Order: sequence, then structure tokens, then C-alpha cells
Amino acid sequence: MEKTKEISGNTYGKFFVVTTWGTSHGPEMGTSIEGCPKGLKISQNDIQIEVDRRKPKDPKISTTRVEKDQVEIKSGIENDITTGETITLTVKNENTRPQDYKNVTNAFRPGHADVAYFIKYGNSEKNTIANETGGGRASGRETVSRVMAGAVAKAILKKENNTEIFGHTIQIGTVKANNFDKNFIEENSLRTADKSAFPAMMEIVENARKNGNSVGAIIGITIKNPPKGLGEPVFDKLDAELSKTLMSIGAVKGIEFGSGFSAATLLGSQNNDQMEIKDENIHFLSNNAGGILGGISTGEDIVIRLAIKPVPSIATPQKTITKDLENTEIQVLGRHDCCLAPRIIPVAEAMCAIVLTDMLLRNL
Repeated sequence: MEKTKEISGNTYGKFFVVTTWGTSHGPEMGTSIEGCPKGLKISQNDIQIEVDRRKPKDPKISTTRVEKDQVEIKSGIENDITTGETITLTVKNENTRPQDYKNVTNAFRPGHADVAYFIKYGNSEKNTIANETGGGRASGRETVSRVMAGAVAKAILKKENNTEIFGHTIQIGTVKANNFDKNFIEENSLRTADKSAFPAMMEIVENARKNGNSVGAIIGITIKNPPKGLGEPVFDKLDAELSKTLMSIGAVKGIEFGSGFSAATLLGSQNNDQMEIKDENIHFLSNNAGGILGGISTGEDIVIRLAIKPVPSIATPQKTITKDLENTEIQVLGRHDCCLAPRIIPVAEAMCAIVLTDMLLRNL
């Protein structure tokens, strides 16, 4: 009997263990969380707020696929209090349209995981993993499970250390944000903190959509008041763990902390964060390290930037090959985002929260 290969790598964490499941056009998406402390106050509405932030807000930017994404608590939370048992959370997939993918059933979509799945898992006639409608586990739909788990992690960090995690769009295409107004982030569909840059950013996105195309972006994630001393000195460095989980988000193609790649242009005297004692505490005079030194959090703000690739599903005709290894050309139809930045922000926040919570529980 031929052995069918299976997807692995659906679980993250050692003390706060998160497992996700579900496919883009399957019946439901879900997550289970093991290791959440007993007695944490968290309601269905607390989780729902985070999930709703991930929903598409503007059809000029995002997919027109609208899901209710009503969070269902199956176990581990009773009367808005965690029981210490495994937490299970799900949302249903109700607005599926697999017919949108008929024209790409036998062809690989450029920029998607289709061809990589085929290379790894083999002939789709023998293995359905390589032929999942809408990308299956590689679909952005998978990230709703991460956001549910992240909501629980955020509640733990808030309770234990009053930690706040927020993201914003720094750049779309060639347009960069130069100003920062935190209050503006959730007031606009692009989640930029620069009110003056917003119109030019929107113009780039709208033009890309009109032309059957998409556009990339850079987002920033700031973790304020992170717990000190998180991370291990060698392989489990905090920035290494954050990098692993953030790079596991499908559209993320680059990451930097603090001064990041610009550190390559600086002298040591410019890049080093000098220190002094202030009010009997260690005080850093700058934060080029981005809040992490030697893989361990210092208590300074953790500052991260992520490069987001353009959405690969575009209406522009593209050359590709079929699963029979013949040349062809396709247009990817259906309901897809034009710029992923605003919807990836809640996902990136969730992944940061999951990592910090796992590291925090190691220290307790």
C-alpha cells in the first residue's frame, strides 16, 4: 500500500502550545491551546474583537469574501474564566466558492504554494493535499486560527505584565509613512499611522486593483512594556522565535528588529545602545537593538518590521505550467485581497503574543 504524506508543523510552543487546523474551503477553522493558566478572565467577546479586526473592511483593498467568523468556545473556558483544560476555539467556513478555482485546478498559480506542495506531496490524483481548493493550509484563511489563539495570549500578557502589542502600515509600494498618530491606525482601512500618507497609499492600492494587480507593503509591530528576561541564550533566542513564527505567515518575506538592515551602514558607536542608571533602573539612551540583546528581552519596546509580498492571486495573465508539466497561461479569478498589510497586522500581533506568552510561562 502506498503511504500518503501528511502535512506536519501545525503546532507551536513548549509551555503555551498552540495547534491549528482547517482549510480555506473546509467546514471550519480551529485552534487548540494547551498550557493556558487556570483562572484567566477572558470572554467570547474578547476573542471576537481580535477576530473581527482580521476581517476584510474595504473591498477596494480586501477580498469580497465575507465570513461571519463567529467564535465558538468548545472547551477550556467556562463563565468567561479559563479552567486550565485545553482551550478549543472554532469558526465556521460558510461563504465558500470552490467554483472560482476551476480554471486553476490543473495549473500552478504563480507565487502560490501550489507547485511547492506538488513537489513535496506528489501527484494530486494520489494525494489531495497537493490539490486543496483555494490553497488549503497554505491559504491566508488559516490565519484566523492564529488570531483566536493570539487573543488568549494577549490576555495573559496584559494580566501578567500590562504588555501592549500593536501594528501599523509603514509603507505601501513606494509610499512611506513619515508621521505617527497611534489613534489613526484603527480609523483607516490601511491601518497606517500617518494621516497625510494615507491618500497616496490608497491611490497605489486602487490603481493596482483596477489593473488586475496587487501591491506589497511594510508593516511595523511594536511591543510595549514586554516582560524582561524572555528568551534563551542560544537556539531559543526571543528574536529567533519571533522570526520563526512571523515568517510562518504566508506573505511575510523579510523581517528586521530595531535598526535592522540599516545597522550595516552604521559604526558601532552609532548603533550601540548606551546606558545609564535612572531612578535606580537601567535606562537605554537609544533602542537600535529593538528591545532584544543576546536573544533576551531588555524591557525596552520590541520593534519589528515585516516585508509583505504582493498578493499572488491576480487577474493579470501569467505564464505557468500544468500538473502534466506542460506550458500554459492563467488568470486567477475569485475574491482576493489587493494589499495584505492591514489584515496581516492582527495576525502578526497574534504571533508575537503567542511567542511572548510561551517564553513568559517558561520563566514563571
